[in-house]
Amino acid sequence: MIDAAHQHQTRDTQMQHRPYRRPLQALTAALLTTTLMAASRPARATELRGFLETLHKHVTLTSTVPDNGDQNPYAVVVAPVSAGKVRQGDVLIDNFNNLGNLQGLGTTIVAYDPTSKHTTLFARLPRHPAHCPGGVGLTTAMTMLKTGWVIVGSTPSEDGTTRTRGDGCLLVLDANGQLVGTWTGPDINGPWGNMAVLDHGASATLFVSMAGFDVPGPDVRDPQTGEPKLLHKATVLRLDLAIPEGKPPVIKSRTVVASGLGHRADRDVFLIGPTGLALAPDGTLYVSDAIGNRIVAIPQATTRTDSAGTGRAVTQDGLLQRPLALALLPNGHLLTCNALNGQVVEIDPAAGRQIYAQWVNTNQAQSPPGSGNLFGLALRPDGKGFYYVADDVNTVQEAR
Repeated sequence: MIDAAHQHQTRDTQMQHRPYRRPLQALTAALLTTTLMAASRPARATELRGFLETLHKHVTLTSTVPDNGDQNPYAVVVAPVSAGKVRQGDVLIDNFNNLGNLQGLGTTIVAYDPTSKHTTLFARLPRHPAHCPGGVGLTTAMTMLKTGWVIVGSTPSEDGTTRTRGDGCLLVLDANGQLVGTWTGPDINGPWGNMAVLDHGASATLFVSMAGFDVPGPDVRDPQTGEPKLLHKATVLRLDLAIPEGKPPVIKSRTVVASGLGHRADRDVFLIGPTGLALAPDGTLYVSDAIGNRIVAIPQATTRTDSAGTGRAVTQDGLLQRPLALALLPNGHLLTCNALNGQVVEIDPAAGRQIYAQWVNTNQAQSPPGSGNLFGLALRPDGKGFYYVADDVNTVQEAR
């Protein structure tokens, strides 16, 4: 179970790597129980333009801090089946930071049951498992398959910065949270963004962004800009899996479907690179290019045999403020969250149009409000709301 007293202890030693995220606790508590609804352009009362306009309430569900004090929740995944310790509809959340709030050292996954409202520890991984270069620091790259296997990415560090970053790996867990395998290779380096998945049961296709290639420490600066060195080596990797009955999934083929995307180290948020992935029914993969402040499309992502490079730009700038996780909505639109303010943004990818923005985190301890507090998100199973993390207070929220 989550230790509430321990949560308060970790809040009091908040965020060495991003001091601007230190919450004003009384203010934050009030804000998290208040309906947060703000539109960029008001819609007519009789005309709904999108999904976000149907949501009017934001509720704190649970702390994500387990007994070992891990914090900074990243991935949000809704279980598609009941298996092992997990019930269908449970919300799995992993942690990127450890008790000392050092990035790239989080090793835990917690599970929240929306029916019982109980939160339990699903997995606590060893810090340095065999065959995972650099160890474990769990990222937004996580999914649960219909066969019950959980796959999660590691982009590890030893000191909380990219200076000591390891290449990482993809970790395979069973439905009881036990580590059963690791996937590595020259095409796996810094598994970072939320996975897009096409799951057929006996086979599945995963898409994972890789944002670690050649990233130096945050003190390595571009002499012209003074910013951390910008690279264009991030990729999106497709993994085609076979899943034998009763046995862990195995990789049948690996294809880089996107490449040349921007990424760089960052002292406050570890690294910046492509984070959000969402797969449309026609096989188009949408990617949030955080460095480019845009959403791009990779055509024929499920079948292509080569890289589409940086893809086709869908929309850029406007309401986007360094877009992170992506989700495909029931109406065919995309939902993304911003890194540089507390808004989520709805996008019509067919029209290349940004529809609407809604404030979901207005913590004024940051400027702009909510900056740095959002990361992972996932739709509810009924498609009528979504779950998201509030990194500033280590909780999972629900928009309904």
